[in-house]
Amino acid sequence: MSRSAHPAGPRHADVMTEGHYTAPPADLNALDEKVWSRTVARDEHGTVTVGGIEVTRLAEEFGTPAYILDESDFRARCRAWADAFGRDADVFYAGKAFLSRAVVRWLKEEGLNLDVCSGGELTCALDAGMPAERIAFHGNNKTVEEIERAVTVGVGRIVLDSFQEIARVAHVAQRLGKRQRVQIRVTVGVEAHTHEFIATAHEDQKFGIALADGQAAEAVRRALTLDGLDLIGIHSHIGSQIFDMAGFEVSARRVVQLLAEVRDEHGVELPEIDLGGGLGIAYTSADDPREPHEIAKALGDIVTRECEAAGLATPRISVEPGRAIVGPTAFTLYEVGTIKPLEGLRTYVSVDGGMSDNIRTALYDAEYSVALVSRTSDAEPMLVRVVGKHCESGDIVVKDAFLPSDLAPGDLIAVPATGAYCRSMASNYNHALRPPVVAVRDGEARVVVRRETEEDLLRLDVG
Repeated sequence: MSRSAHPAGPRHADVMTEGHYTAPPADLNALDEKVWSRTVARDEHGTVTVGGIEVTRLAEEFGTPAYILDESDFRARCRAWADAFGRDADVFYAGKAFLSRAVVRWLKEEGLNLDVCSGGELTCALDAGMPAERIAFHGNNKTVEEIERAVTVGVGRIVLDSFQEIARVAHVAQRLGKRQRVQIRVTVGVEAHTHEFIATAHEDQKFGIALADGQAAEAVRRALTLDGLDLIGIHSHIGSQIFDMAGFEVSARRVVQLLAEVRDEHGVELPEIDLGGGLGIAYTSADDPREPHEIAKALGDIVTRECEAAGLATPRISVEPGRAIVGPTAFTLYEVGTIKPLEGLRTYVSVDGGMSDNIRTALYDAEYSVALVSRTSDAEPMLVRVVGKHCESGDIVVKDAFLPSDLAPGDLIAVPATGAYCRSMASNYNHALRPPVVAVRDGEARVVVRRETEEDLLRLDVG
């Protein structure tokens, strides 16, 4: 690797970032276990390994950028969620976070169900062998073709998102001679403490049917009276990257109130309640996510307490972790290209990827960590902004972080906690080739989603 010298950027003990002072970590070579997958470590040479494999070897064999997915960690997190909720609840992995046929097989083997929100995700799930009855189908604007396929194959539930969709699914089910299990997604008016674009339970957004003005109650009436539908429960999702359980408490209370109204009006106690997902993960050392068993106990206690107060039997609970499972299990491996110090500000470190493989920083103002992984360094820290190679000034991967001041072109750096939404939302901006997903486990590595080629880019271009 090249070690050419270059003028370093700021090396202050404390650096002003985004209006507040940030101190560099005591040890730039340390790897915070909160943000890295469980098999990540440094070997005796200072190289980071995952699943027992050096990142330098992964870069040589698979190239960069690449998403490196810790299969052992993924499976362990699946088991932790399944064990935490037990046989009396259902855990649906939210496929939108990241989905591939390998992931579907892992989910099936570890006992989790799967939540999909498009025809493409449904195709992937079925092709990889997930039983249709273990699939939930979401989406705010499902096409008739998607609904027909979901009903035909017998998905376990369709989550109804609008009055039009209630009628649409009922019509399709009647025409096919089926009775489709459904839930109604309601917006409960809870403002989760998250970015505006990923808060999903307030009324002014596209998802669900509002509790306000009796709309959700009317949706229940229609679903209960239309042939072809078997209404099994209510669904609520309050947002994403949430650490505070208070929002779930308010949401559960309002959903249970609706269940009580349904009982009083229709004499029916709906047997299920889905509280969605959205539980946060650690992107930086400042984040403090909850463990699955803590989440399971908190949600179970909340629902039980509210149902007892309303005189209802406790319904079966479903949850939909996606990011909370896959997010921490992967990191993105990059090679450093150019290094551009701006005196008195920061040093810009450009990598061979960017917003095409991780749009979240540009889209959500997301924060990430970063580390030098091909070697260790005793050099003093410098404040950096890790940026991509795309023609956008907003092409930022990590806004503010510290890396060693002897960082050089050719070094490998890695951004942890990129398992969720990075590959799923990847693009071909500037005709970039989307990176591969490389699964590692017990000293072996294999491609589960291959790197795109230039032939792939041109295949759909009919000229």
